[in-house]
Formats: sequence, C-alpha cells, structure tokens
Amino acid sequence: MSSPAASRAWHAVLAVVVAASLVAQTVLLLDGGADANSGEAGAVPLGARFVRFLSFFTVQSNLLVLLTALTLAVDPARDGRLWRVLRLDALLGITVTGLVFGAVLAPHLNPTGVAWWINAGFHYVSPVMAVVGWLLFGPRPRGGGRVVAWALVWPLAWIAYTFVRGAVTGWYPYPFLDAGELGFWPALGGTGVVVLLSVLLLVLFHQLDGRMRPVPGTPVGVRTDSR
Repeated sequence: MSSPAASRAWHAVLAVVVAASLVAQTVLLLDGGADANSGEAGAVPLGARFVRFLSFFTVQSNLLVLLTALTLAVDPARDGRLWRVLRLDALLGITVTGLVFGAVLAPHLNPTGVAWWINAGFHYVSPVMAVVGWLLFGPRPRGGGRVVAWALVWPLAWIAYTFVRGAVTGWYPYPFLDAGELGFWPALGGTGVVVLLSVLLLVLFHQLDGRMRPVPGTPVGVRTDSR
C-alpha cells in the first residue's frame, strides 16, 4: 500500500476532490449561491463574500491540503524545511476541520444541491483522505521540534486575524468564537478548547511520525531530529 504509484494516485484523487470543491464553491459564490461553510447566500457584496470565504479555517486548511497533495502526487518522497511545516499544518488543519465540523457545526447546516457536495468535499472526504493518506503513505519521518513549533504559527495567526477582523466588521466565521454574540471571554474560551485540541493533535502527529514505519524512506542527508 505504501508504493510510490499508490501514493501518487491517492494524493492526485485528494487534490481533485479539494480542487473541485473550491472551484464549485467559487462558481456558486459568483452566482449568488450559498457558502457551504455557513449557508449564507448573496446578502453582502461579492468582494466581501470572497474575503469571508477565504477567512474560514476550513477553506485555508483545504488549500493547504491541496498544495501538499499536489506536491505528493508529483513526488511521494517530498521533503524540505518549509514543506514539512506546510504538510503538518495541512494535516493539523484538516483534522481539526473534520472533528469540529462533525461535533459542533454540522447540526447547524443543511446544505442542498451543489452545496451538499461541496460540504462533503471540504468537511468529510478531504479530512478522511488526508489523514488516511498520511497513515498509509507518509512521507515520514518528517517531524522535529522546530517543525511542530512553526506549525503553531498559522493557527495562532488565524485566531488573531479572526478576532481583530471580527471586532472591526462584526463578522465571525464560526458561532463558537463569535465575540459579538457570546462576549469576548466566552468566545476566547471556546477558541481555547480548539487550541488545546490542536496542541494535542500536533503532539500525536509528532509522536506517530517518529514511531511509525518510515515511508517511503528517509532521503540521504536529510535531518529528522528535533534540534
């Protein structure tokens, strides 16, 4: 199952799923349709709708998955300092996306038509394929303490951006961090739970990366320690 050909095929399919979801959602937004992340239709200007769309953690996570899946479809043994951080962020982000959506957000959305397929691609197919693909094909080891530390930068920056933009515009991407509705401290508390989940997942991925069988192998001359 860990052959380069199987890895290329898996990640190519994953890239197609995410790309198709992104393209379909873009067309839907241009046509005034609903955003599959929130259910909002064309009640705000088009430019603002796209800014909101790109502000969702879900969308940013899927973009990272698309980027890393494309690189792995080309080279299943891909490596590099920046790539390791992007890969871990993609894995972390899409796992948090799947877990939080399934546990908290799914009951509040009832997408239909094309939006149903987009929702499935973003919140179900992409998380499952990304995590299963990493377990089956790696590549690993690709961890290290510095990689884990740098991987925290993006989610923390997203939280800061979300709260600052929300304070200015009054719009927040998810109900559990809507400081306008909940108040700042309850929203911060809800966000803190997600941050704790993210840290635990990073530790888990780091441990698994070092303990599971290397696939497809460690390139010669590439460091894999945590220094």
